Amino acid sequence: MENPNGTGAKVLTNAEVEARVEVILAGLSLSEKVGQLTQVGGTTFIEGPKPEDVIRRGGAGSVLWLNDTQKFNALQRIAVEESPSGIPLLFALDVIHGYRTIFPVPLAMAASWDPTVPERAQAVAAKEARAAGLHWTFGPMLDIARDARWGRIVEGAGEDPHLGAAMAAAQVRGFQGDRLGAPDRVVACAKHFAGYGASDGGRDYDPVYLPEGLLRNVYFPPFHAAVEAGVGTFMSAYMDLNDVPASGNRWLLRDVLRGEWGFKGFVVSDALAVGNLVTQGFARDRRDAAFRALSAGLDMDMASNTYPEHLEELVDSGALSVELIDDAVRAILAVKVRMGLFEQPYADEGLLEQVVASPEHRTAARLAAQRSMVLLRNEGALLPLDKGIKNLAVIGTLANSKSATEGSWMVFGHIPAAVTVLEGIRAKLPDATITYAPGPEIEREFPSMFDILMPDPNKPAPQTPEQAEVAFQQAVDTARGADLVVMVLGEHANMSGEAASRASLDLPGRQEELLKAVVALGKPVVLVLLNGRPLSITWAAENVPAIVEAWEPGTEGGHAVADILFGDVNPGGKLPVTFPRKGSHAPLYYARNLTHSPEGSRAYNPRYWDGLPTPLYPFGFGLSYTTFEIANVSVSTARMKVGETLTVTADVTNTGRVAGDEVVQLYIHQRAGSDTRPMRELKGFERVTLQPGETRTVTFQLGPSALRYWSTSRGAWVQDAAEFDIWVGSDSLATLHAEFRVES
Repeated sequence: MENPNGTGAKVLTNAEVEARVEVILAGLSLSEKVGQLTQVGGTTFIEGPKPEDVIRRGGAGSVLWLNDTQKFNALQRIAVEESPSGIPLLFALDVIHGYRTIFPVPLAMAASWDPTVPERAQAVAAKEARAAGLHWTFGPMLDIARDARWGRIVEGAGEDPHLGAAMAAAQVRGFQGDRLGAPDRVVACAKHFAGYGASDGGRDYDPVYLPEGLLRNVYFPPFHAAVEAGVGTFMSAYMDLNDVPASGNRWLLRDVLRGEWGFKGFVVSDALAVGNLVTQGFARDRRDAAFRALSAGLDMDMASNTYPEHLEELVDSGALSVELIDDAVRAILAVKVRMGLFEQPYADEGLLEQVVASPEHRTAARLAAQRSMVLLRNEGALLPLDKGIKNLAVIGTLANSKSATEGSWMVFGHIPAAVTVLEGIRAKLPDATITYAPGPEIEREFPSMFDILMPDPNKPAPQTPEQAEVAFQQAVDTARGADLVVMVLGEHANMSGEAASRASLDLPGRQEELLKAVVALGKPVVLVLLNGRPLSITWAAENVPAIVEAWEPGTEGGHAVADILFGDVNPGGKLPVTFPRKGSHAPLYYARNLTHSPEGSRAYNPRYWDGLPTPLYPFGFGLSYTTFEIANVSVSTARMKVGETLTVTADVTNTGRVAGDEVVQLYIHQRAGSDTRPMRELKGFERVTLQPGETRTVTFQLGPSALRYWSTSRGAWVQDAAEFDIWVGSDSLATLHAEFRVES
């Protein structure tokens, strides 16, 4: 049997991989072993030795911050032909939602509520990345995020552990295929372990304080799903978790990840994180940082140079055992063996352009964008628009921005090549008069660190206030001359992602002011949002008749938006995260615990005296150009024993005039138990496509894995004998109800 990576080598069994690793390990000096635990930058952002020199002496096992096939091969030749061990390098990069063909950002793909969307997307990303010479991606990001102010919410699947776990497993399958070393695939990396999305105040990098129950019930499930799906590597998080930095947290990395879950791969730090243990006040100095990180179970040091500085001396002094070093090296060598790097360490320098030329990749990107978009409002059935319209204005600085369309977290050196919303509309209506005005520019108040590290030499100077006012008036005048206006508003790509947290969720700059001015003209207005997080669009939700959440939709985003606006595609996405009315309401999420004064009770206090605390749009929400009815919820038994499984069914009917998709969602509530439980928890979902008048029965299973939870009072996993509520519907406010009882 040939190796699935296409090298022609025999596929190795686990025992054969282990045996080969032991042979390689036995021939390594301590210095060479430490080299395998070291990741160096192919492009130097910080002072240090040249990567060529480090690799030549066997001081590196992996390279990041490089995106150049010829340079990959040049460095690989040094590793294989000139270093003492001859062990090939792993080349790694953040391939988050596409390599050359860019798919919707992960938060958007989660809005599809269709795990095949991210699985197909990451399979394409892996194929292109592998053709470029990459072996390893720092994705998927699996952090649950319930605070929309946190910038990295864009990289994950939102607020819910059940949806997040489904998306996690799908992305691992997409990146890796059916096993490590599958053809045209890369090694995935589950990050950031763990709790990173719950940072204080939504501020990136700030400490996290989470009780064990929340970690195990909410923040761990996507990571555990990744382990179950066979993920090859993990990345530790930057921040303190309950006063212990994740990169030095033995409980996380050894007790839970390896001990409880049986993870066999290796753990890499986030960039510079081992050295940062000193900055965080956890380690006394860099020697202590190296000791604490490796002892805790962190195998590879990402570019901080702390391991190569101190691990050999720590072993020589007896502070660390060589067996601990060997265990870490074994896991890294096993990945290299499975990937076939010893048989084929070099990339075909002519392959990438052939791979990215595949039209199927753009088709897949367009489909993913279509399935990710969410219709938030459609008063008077303004959408879909009539293709016969003759005079349409497109307004907004994001409407013709390729970078805003493709979104945050592009690979190094990527040149944006997206179809913008303006271009998509013009392609859809070639005979119409389509005018465009960007309006005032929007900018971050403080620049992105990535903009500082990698400045764009072609970026124009910021507008003066006078220029912004002229642009504002030109946009209003352009809208005044049209029969219908499409406003494209939201955030630039650098306004979400790492180091891109916000204090406010309002539309940046003068966008809402411009929206109000255009709406005041009395024209029909459609609002298209390009953004990487929920935004507080309360005024728009009350005054703009049609709103489409397009997220950051990727390379084919403009075409996909036009497909939605003009009815070639019926939107069927649902929100994977709650939309607050104000940024000050964050964190806001649906799966809250009941209080002594719950919503709807006589004693209910609205919590805020200056405004409703309820979501602007709830988790799971999304409209369609057709209508659906969900009815006839049924449970297979009203009583069952602990450990048994019951079946829940419901009928969904398309009651409208056009075909469309509905996402049927199942929520439960345990009424009493060892601990109080959330008022609702998602435990099942299915996206179905129905023709007008068609009815489908959807089926869900509720068994021990869905009904158990980590109990704070008992310090263990429990499944209580208790009464349960069930709701089935189209969002987290579903009203179709049933109940059952679990008996001991």
